[in-house]
Amino acid sequence: MKMLVWLAVVLAAAGATRADETKPPAHVVVAPADLKWGEPPPVFEKGASFTVISGDPGQAGPFVVRLKVPAGYKIAPHWHPTDEHVTVLSGALGVGMGDTIDKSALLKLPAGGYALMPASMHHYAVALEAATVQVHGVGPFALTYVNPSDDPRRRPGK
Repeated sequence: MKMLVWLAVVLAAAGATRADETKPPAHVVVAPADLKWGEPPPVFEKGASFTVISGDPGQAGPFVVRLKVPAGYKIAPHWHPTDEHVTVLSGALGVGMGDTIDKSALLKLPAGGYALMPASMHHYAVALEAATVQVHGVGPFALTYVNPSDDPRRRPGK
């Protein structure tokens, strides 16, 4: 009898743990007017605006962020340790693969365009016109420049 009671307690505890582990995250609903835009993280050049929609890109787990950039804004060749999903919400973004920016090789993504940059793929972006892009993925998200001197955090005065 004691064995059955012990087994019931263990199974109940296991069930409670399993329920907590599979609990879905809280839903997120954000109206455009409620977004809190600010400076992008220091890994990006100045001149852009940034907002976190959901999650925390610096932590493990899913995240969604948006970046507003003026025409001509560039993100030098870089890579990420995780997949990066980019959707152009407005404007137009040029993306390319490789270790140097080659404007003749840019693939134009107009509003509604999407790109998947697999983990470790060297790529770059140029705003062909003012654009807003949404990036989602699974963190922790990191950006490593192919050429360390392209990293704004490494420049004098930073």
